[in-house]
Amino acid sequence: MTRQIEYFLDCSSPWTYLSFKGIIDLKKVKDFEIIWKPILVGGIFNSINPSVYESRKHPVKEKLEYSQKDMADWAKLRDIEFNWPKIFPINSVKAMRGAFYFLDHSKDIEAYLNSIFKAYWTDGSDISDDQFLKGLAASHEVSPEEFLNFINLPETKARLIENTQELMTRGGFGSPTFFVNEEDMYFGNDRIQLIEKLL
Repeated sequence: MTRQIEYFLDCSSPWTYLSFKGIIDLKKVKDFEIIWKPILVGGIFNSINPSVYESRKHPVKEKLEYSQKDMADWAKLRDIEFNWPKIFPINSVKAMRGAFYFLDHSKDIEAYLNSIFKAYWTDGSDISDDQFLKGLAASHEVSPEEFLNFINLPETKARLIENTQELMTRGGFGSPTFFVNEEDMYFGNDRIQLIEKLL
């Protein structure tokens, strides 16, 4: 039986972009199914992990410098070009709701998410903007109007909230978070090697 890995993710996180590339690469050599779980990580920070905001307000110089080096090292490994966006943090709520459209309509969710990640973290696009999202939808042969209507539906909004709450209920506190066999949790881009060993 093919194993399932639940993947809770928010494209507003650079570490999640790294993990996205990592899990897609791993899927090429290991047999498992990704269960995509879009979330809003800001909702988690507001609810149970406000220390993230404090560390942004009062960064430790040495830790920040190392974090930037660490991210650059991982980006090289994952073959990702990072250009820190002018708008940070970004409101990713609509982009993450858009993932449900691709899941529900059996569209290429990996291509959609890759486009969102690249648009924000490489090209610096405002992924919260309706016009940008309409253009992105069109580039994936999706009706821009239908896409925008979908992401504004109350039930779509509710699903993103439910996924976010589910992650917190199960002990998660950020993005990216993976669950193997429903209970075995892994947090962070650099835990993919542990998942590979497990598989």
